[in-house]
Amino acid sequence: MGAPPEEIKLYHITHVSNLERIAREGLWSDSTMRERGGPNVSVGMPENKDRRLALPVRCHPGDLLGDYVPFNFCARSVMLYILHKANHPDINYREGQEPIVHLELDFHSTVDWAESIEQRWAFTAVNASAGYATFYSDLNQLTEINWSAIASDDFSRASGAMEPKQAEFLVRESVPWELVDRVGVVSRATQLLATAALGDTDHQPPVDILHGWYF
Repeated sequence: MGAPPEEIKLYHITHVSNLERIAREGLWSDSTMRERGGPNVSVGMPENKDRRLALPVRCHPGDLLGDYVPFNFCARSVMLYILHKANHPDINYREGQEPIVHLELDFHSTVDWAESIEQRWAFTAVNASAGYATFYSDLNQLTEINWSAIASDDFSRASGAMEPKQAEFLVRESVPWELVDRVGVVSRATQLLATAALGDTDHQPPVDILHGWYF
């Protein structure tokens, strides 16, 4: 699929009302979050989240997908579009994209951190919950990802970009808040809420209004 870009970013989306807890505790896998009572507002597909709790991460035998924190390689994801439309029958969330924040991390910094504490990680070239997804844990295999599709604003089925834009990076169990380099929002109102949510935490990444990350 071609060589990966020199700089790779990771993105995790969540509702702004979850941000205060994330800034205090970091990001946790779905299985751990369920044990902790769940997020304030869930924006995922419940049925898919349930499935992921039982799906294997095949490059790490014995590990399950729900035990990993998921990231995309691009902002303005397929999932964000679904939330923006606010009409998917399998999602109860109906607030649209405005309360959704992007957490941006650096890929290589995240890998370095994970390897420094022997935390397992993996990535896929399509949605990790797809039955045909192949899991990789070798940086040399980043060429399996369709980086042209990742960089494109087009994610239609007709163009063939929808699947590769859902490629995932996965970190087992948790990722510390300190790895978040930037918080992206779509409006001044959400920027104010996000900034307030960070409170007096030691790590204060910028909270930027980034319309290009939204629809």
